[in-house]
Amino acid sequence: MGFQLPSSLLPARRPSSFSGQDYLIGLRGLLVIESFLWCFLQVFVPAAVAGSANSHGPLYQVILRKTLSVLFWNEALIYSFFIFLSARLVCLPFLKDSTPGTVMSSVFRRCIRLWFPTAVAFSIATLIFSQQGVAYIDDFKAHTGNATIQTPRKIPSFLNFFNSLFEIFWITKNTASQAANTAFPSQTLWMVNILFEQGYTVYMTMVIIPYTRNSWRVKALICFILTAWWVQSWAWYSISGLLLADALTNMGFREKSRRGMSITRNVQFPLWILYAALMFAGLIMQYIWTAWRPQYADNELKGHTGLYNSGSLNSGFDLNQPQARDDNYLIILGFFLLLEHYEWIQMLFKNPLFLYLGRRSFSKYLQFFMHLLSLKIKYSHTNGG
Repeated sequence: MGFQLPSSLLPARRPSSFSGQDYLIGLRGLLVIESFLWCFLQVFVPAAVAGSANSHGPLYQVILRKTLSVLFWNEALIYSFFIFLSARLVCLPFLKDSTPGTVMSSVFRRCIRLWFPTAVAFSIATLIFSQQGVAYIDDFKAHTGNATIQTPRKIPSFLNFFNSLFEIFWITKNTASQAANTAFPSQTLWMVNILFEQGYTVYMTMVIIPYTRNSWRVKALICFILTAWWVQSWAWYSISGLLLADALTNMGFREKSRRGMSITRNVQFPLWILYAALMFAGLIMQYIWTAWRPQYADNELKGHTGLYNSGSLNSGFDLNQPQARDDNYLIILGFFLLLEHYEWIQMLFKNPLFLYLGRRSFSKYLQFFMHLLSLKIKYSHTNGG
């Protein structure tokens, strides 16, 4: 008989973390498509994009901006969805198998999965700009009248490149101003920073789950969410995603939601009405800010503490930085509650295309940026740049 290790020393077989929840991967695939649309239209049809600096343009572009752009190529809504969805997903392995090995595996693999595609994409962009320069992008902007896209910063040396890449995973505020983000074609590398940082917020919070009562945990996490909202931290989104995942895994949320809330002994209030109302309220706010009163779009950001920039309410915020917004949060929360409530909505996201893109979303998204960069280079050659 051959030698066998004791079963206690063998690595535990990891359960399938996304078993029964692969619709979340499909949802990520849909967000990838919307990200492609946003990136493409911002470069070539900027007046059709919500929040664009090109507020005037052909009538069809203005109509698109005031209607479809809010839902289908809205930058702030897309990156807010990614942050919420990331928190909803990264905790699943631990919720399915609450062991120290699962935590260490998740923490270790997250570093690698974020770092390698980021390093490759940033290296390619740096190499291309070092050879081609960035003047042709200014020519493109002048020729097309595009005031929305920003000309990337050129990396002057290898040390600057190394430090820029290194700091992606260390900056804790003003993430959009970091060197790597401003040197990247789409200026979206700050997302890696937020996802990495908020991933650890979720990891440090989720370890309390096996050791606390459900009711205590819900109350504590709601207080956490309200506090994070008050100080304008992205943890407001991340802990909401964790709480939803916890409720689904450990508290029978789906069954209770479908049962409804008891008004009287014989009357049940259907909770889907509340979920739809949350989503509808966020959409109304978005459409008002986009189509009717864009000058008031950022007033909601003043309703937070001014801890970092003033002595009163939030009055010195930098609009060039990504912001956690109330309207996006209401849309996302209402949507996710409806998604978890109805199986037919989940089935929409289980189609093969969405699942394929969702499993490869980060790498495909970065590849698309590289493709747009090659289009810009082709433009510069054809115009003598």
